[in-house]
Amino acid sequence: MLQIAAHPCVPRIEAGLAGLTEEQIAVARVKAAEQGISLQASVLRLGIVTEAELLQAAAQKAGREFVTAIGEHVDPEALRAVTANVASHYHVMPVALREGRLILATCDPFAADLEHEIGLVLGDSREISLVVAASTIIGKAIRTFYGVGAATVEQMISAEDKHDNAAAKHDLMDEDKAREASVLKLVNQLLADGITNNVTDIHIEPYESDLKVRYRVDGMLYDAGVPSTVRHFREGITSRIKILSGLDIAEKRLPQDGRAQVDVSGRRYDLRVSVLPTRYGEAINIRILAQTTLIPDLASLGMSPLEVHALGRLIYKPHGIILATGPTGSGKTTTLYTCMHLLKDTNSKIITIEDPIEYDMPGIVQMQVAPGIGFTFARALRSMLRHDPDIMLVGEIRDLETAETAIRTALTGHLVFSTLHTNDAAGAIARLLDMGIEPYLLASSIEAVLAQRLVRMICPECKQAAELDPEVATAIKSLTQQEQVPPVFKGRGCSKCRFTGYRGRTVITELLLLSDTIREMTVAKRHANEIDAQARREGMTCLLQSGLAKAFAGITTCEEVLRATTGSIL
Repeated sequence: MLQIAAHPCVPRIEAGLAGLTEEQIAVARVKAAEQGISLQASVLRLGIVTEAELLQAAAQKAGREFVTAIGEHVDPEALRAVTANVASHYHVMPVALREGRLILATCDPFAADLEHEIGLVLGDSREISLVVAASTIIGKAIRTFYGVGAATVEQMISAEDKHDNAAAKHDLMDEDKAREASVLKLVNQLLADGITNNVTDIHIEPYESDLKVRYRVDGMLYDAGVPSTVRHFREGITSRIKILSGLDIAEKRLPQDGRAQVDVSGRRYDLRVSVLPTRYGEAINIRILAQTTLIPDLASLGMSPLEVHALGRLIYKPHGIILATGPTGSGKTTTLYTCMHLLKDTNSKIITIEDPIEYDMPGIVQMQVAPGIGFTFARALRSMLRHDPDIMLVGEIRDLETAETAIRTALTGHLVFSTLHTNDAAGAIARLLDMGIEPYLLASSIEAVLAQRLVRMICPECKQAAELDPEVATAIKSLTQQEQVPPVFKGRGCSKCRFTGYRGRTVITELLLLSDTIREMTVAKRHANEIDAQARREGMTCLLQSGLAKAFAGITTCEEVLRATTGSIL
């Protein structure tokens, strides 16, 4: 288990407590004594005041300027004057150069002789002045302008230079240990930064003269902003991640998959690591899964009340198959885990077979496939039946053998949940027929197919009324057969949402229930488009309609819905 600590910055401030009542301070003192922390840290943890309020009062007493934000553009000369190592060590951020004076932001307005000490370290003749800002603001600015792990990379580069200039005077074993410790620290910083920024995937991609690190946030990729010099340590980074996830560091020719667990700020996260050999090295993908983020109920997923009611009835059926469909990353597994969470407290035995196990669920027997030794979905399904389960979750139907076994299992009195990669709900029936499943078996076993996508939600901090682009408005009128488009909203863009206008995601769905008519059409091998049209006549809300309903309710945008359902925003 790897422990990753967050960067603490609790300033030594008394002035900010002056406005508190004696009762509030007394409570804070008790908590501080119990937890072994400072009075100021206790006040912040209790939420009596915010860090900004505490710092603003202290800055006023210290006679320093208080800044609420560090702009998107910082004087390049000020950045060059302060190394990443100094900025990280002292937790200061260069803000500007004013009349030859270097302005630094700090979260400790009463730090004695900080200006003098930093001046000596920098060896700069310019005078240094301090302004006060919240530690989170400073930390974010350091990451933005210097890059994630910039101080560590800078130290590693410096160590390499020293080694090259005086190799004979050094103990090589000590240098190797120091280098390994620095790489470990850099990897920890990447993981901690990704986790604190709600990243779902960290992509590390080697190129001929570069090493890119990108984050996936709410389904979209962003540059993580690491310093360009990190490319010199890509072998060390790859080896460290392999060791962390239990992979073979000597094997560089074949893909590998591994897992790890880390703790960040007292919360546990599972990491799914995939390594691929490429022309210029090994590409790494790290999927981050918080163990405590299991969705408690269907409504919390973002489904409509009608779909919650319909799916809520289906999951308690004694037998049949319920399929979740959609592309990779559309939330299918989360939906099925939510169903398992609702069912695990019943008097039913539940067994899952997954690849890989994404969440540990107490009360449920979970297995992971191992194709290398012949333990496939189909073989696991056959073995599961000997344990007399009531409900089974099959991670994915990938081939004819798995599909046939799942269907025959459902026909013999078991409830089976699984996923399938298709674009819409009706496409699942066509896909299974194409695999070679007999139509009458499909018609007899499938109860429902849920197709879904994830769309980004408008950031609540910067949400505002907006005008639709004329082309988008015309497209929506054509798709919905409406003469007028209801009022819509957009996110203006702010620091909370990385200036994208979006924060978080919700699901849009279409739930196809197999009525008698649709079962007859399945037996007759009718085209997926005909089955889809019939389902709509029977009341099915398609993905586009589900998404636009959320857009008109101010939850997401029309552009985001079109991107998720049609692949284009025109």
